Amino acid sequence: MNDTLMKRLNTFLHREDNSTIVGSPASQEEIANAEQRLKVNFHEDYVHFIRTFGGAYAGLAVYAFSNGSSLGNETVVDLTLGAREQYKEPPFAEVLQTSYVISMNGSGDPIIINKAGSVFICYHDSGEIELLADSFEALIEDNFYEV
Repeated sequence: MNDTLMKRLNTFLHREDNSTIVGSPASQEEIANAEQRLKVNFHEDYVHFIRTFGGAYAGLAVYAFSNGSSLGNETVVDLTLGAREQYKEPPFAEVLQTSYVISMNGSGDPIIINKAGSVFICYHDSGEIELLADSFEALIEDNFYEV
């Protein structure tokens, strides 16, 4: 992730009034265990984010292992395994086997990163999969605004 965006995130997330929206940084061991369990490789931008902020709010909730208290306790592993269990039919089933869930929208639709690093949303009501951003960095750039 680019330095300018990381500085903006750092300034915002480490303000005293934002303590509930930033988690604890992910360890290399947590990342390696999750990748092995999910049979995926996390994209470097996502890893950079969670190694710096843990699960945090950056225009949308981004889940890791230790999230900000206002995000809840679900981990990227919990969300991914839950989505894989819930969506066993095409087109979601195939996509979810090689992707991981980093967030959910307000309707419970999983937001995923695929193995190419692109970010998609899977609309459970319609069965559609929509590209949200070409990368995790672009997703954050598009959604993060300091308040």
